[in-house]
Amino acid sequence: MSSKLSPRAKVLLYGTLCVLAIPFVFPTWWMVTSSVKPVSDIFAFPPSLVPASVSFAGYRDAFTTQPFAQQYLNSAYIALVVTVGTLAVSSLAGYAFARIRFRGQNVLFLVVLLGLLIPSEVTIVPLFRMFNSAGLVDTHWPLILVPILGAPSVLATFIMRQFFLALPVELEEAARLDGLGRFATFWRVGLPLSRPALGAVSIFTFLHSWNLYLEPIVFLSTPEKFTLPQALTQFVDVYGGPMWNVQLSAASLTAIPVLIVFVIAQRQFIEGLAHTGLKG
Repeated sequence: MSSKLSPRAKVLLYGTLCVLAIPFVFPTWWMVTSSVKPVSDIFAFPPSLVPASVSFAGYRDAFTTQPFAQQYLNSAYIALVVTVGTLAVSSLAGYAFARIRFRGQNVLFLVVLLGLLIPSEVTIVPLFRMFNSAGLVDTHWPLILVPILGAPSVLATFIMRQFFLALPVELEEAARLDGLGRFATFWRVGLPLSRPALGAVSIFTFLHSWNLYLEPIVFLSTPEKFTLPQALTQFVDVYGGPMWNVQLSAASLTAIPVLIVFVIAQRQFIEGLAHTGLKG
């Protein structure tokens, strides 16, 4: 049976996909277009999909109302550091669970997976007390260490383990015959072949760190150290009301790195899920 679709079937398929995409595309389109509207037009009814007049005052005010550029940089470098750190920890741990046999291996892996069942709200108080005793409150260290050593890294470890389990052992046995040790085999053979899984882990980890909200509001109190999710809540007027055009402008700028990361790594993301047996 041929897998090619007829032109009519293609039109029907693409038309259906376009209709199904509307609930996902419309909020983003409304956010971006409303960010350049006057405040009086943002909540006009019926809503307009194209702004009648364009104003970039909201984007200007986003950078003048508070140190938004510094907060943007904070989120960017924290997300990058967390992503790299999680990739290092999860790839090593996933390879170890997949290839190294030791007593209690399955029990230990089950204990690690239990970390996914513990909500972050449960551990936030003991984590605060621990970091406060170490003098690390109002620094970025909690936002870096907790994701790398916490639940996001557990999910990443599971994905990497599943990938290495599906990787043919014969590839590594050939490397061992050539005299490579365990770590050299991982570094030269296993890691280069795991790029699809690394791509999936990168997207998961980057998005989690970029959107992190609870930990920043608990650990940070200085505006110059805020991350973007926390900074978005600070765009209020003198009466405490939201500055809608400024908030939408800042939110539009916040969404840009997420789109860039997904566009660049979407193929690796899909391949990584396919190789690890996960389904969306």
